[in-house]
Amino acid sequence: MASQQKNVYGREIESCCTNPMTGYYRNGCCETGGDDFGVHTVCAVMTDEFLAFSKQAGNDLSTPMPQYGFDGLKAGDKWCLCASRWAEALEAGRAPKVLLESTHAATLEFVSLADLEAHSAE
Repeated sequence: MASQQKNVYGREIESCCTNPMTGYYRNGCCETGGDDFGVHTVCAVMTDEFLAFSKQAGNDLSTPMPQYGFDGLKAGDKWCLCASRWAEALEAGRAPKVLLESTHAATLEFVSLADLEAHSAE
């Protein structure tokens, strides 16, 4: 099923990752909607440095939480991050690389395309 949502280039958003299954809607895409208050729109490639930063900022993404079916993330995993968290990481010099074709256009309300392109994983 093709998504109607757009990436930062105005094209159809591509899948970020299905193993682990990511996205606010757990469909592999960094899609967003009115119920996604965190705006989980940045498809990022996890690094140990970012995971430590996120844990310190109050969002532990690396510790498994089996009660939620979450195995914990490790370096190299792709994950849909909150746009505001990625912006905080950018400001702190800890922003992970991003997959631009899989990053939602709503991200541009938080950070510039130039900053995203400077951190492109492609």
